Amino acid sequence: MKVVVVTGATRGLGLAIVSKLSREGYRLVAIGRNCSPELSRLIAASDGGIAFEPYDFNDTGGIHQFALHLGREYGRIYGLVNNAAVGHDGVLATMHEKDISELLRVNVEAPILLTKYLLRPMLINGAGRVVNISSIMATTGFSGLAAYGATKAALGGFTRSLAREVGRAGITVNTVAPGYMQTDMTNALQGEKLESIKRRSPLGRLAGVEDVAEGVAYLMGESAAMVTGTTLTIDAGSTA
Repeated sequence: MKVVVVTGATRGLGLAIVSKLSREGYRLVAIGRNCSPELSRLIAASDGGIAFEPYDFNDTGGIHQFALHLGREYGRIYGLVNNAAVGHDGVLATMHEKDISELLRVNVEAPILLTKYLLRPMLINGAGRVVNISSIMATTGFSGLAAYGATKAALGGFTRSLAREVGRAGITVNTVAPGYMQTDMTNALQGEKLESIKRRSPLGRLAGVEDVAEGVAYLMGESAAMVTGTTLTIDAGSTA
């Protein structure tokens, strides 16, 4: 059974990705700071198909040892979904430096380091999948999200160059860029602001976490064997 690691897996999009990939027959290693009740229920129903590993990606210095632990515990990793992120917002001129540093550390440095170490078993196997979760903010921009948008844009550049590095080894690397979804990160978007976002979509609604999880499952599977170095945008057409 192919083993897939999903970061930021305890709620929202990460939880939906774990649920979808589990149904597709993968063995999942779900990573988060603390196991949520929702993830606990998924684990209980999975008959050993989902495991939880706690990790805080603020601790970039421990990622190498954590990756070694994953290899010892679960064998060679086939797939990695870099979903964990922090979403600090604020006007850049007044944003605290510690928040900017955390955005860069968790959203950029941590996924690059985790990918670096989990690529090694993929290279040995001659097969693998890396999916980086970005955002439409990487290309559209949004007032108050300059630093956050920069981190998501960085993942796109990382994807394209890494795809060229590892393609001959049978490893694909892609980005999924969701639009606004109804998750914890967008709960503050209510009323007219939320309705205006919906109106910008040709479909007249927001994509859900399950829609994005479907896209991740596609990129993880054999049907996407010839898809690499690209970005799959799932935003109900709002950036069309």
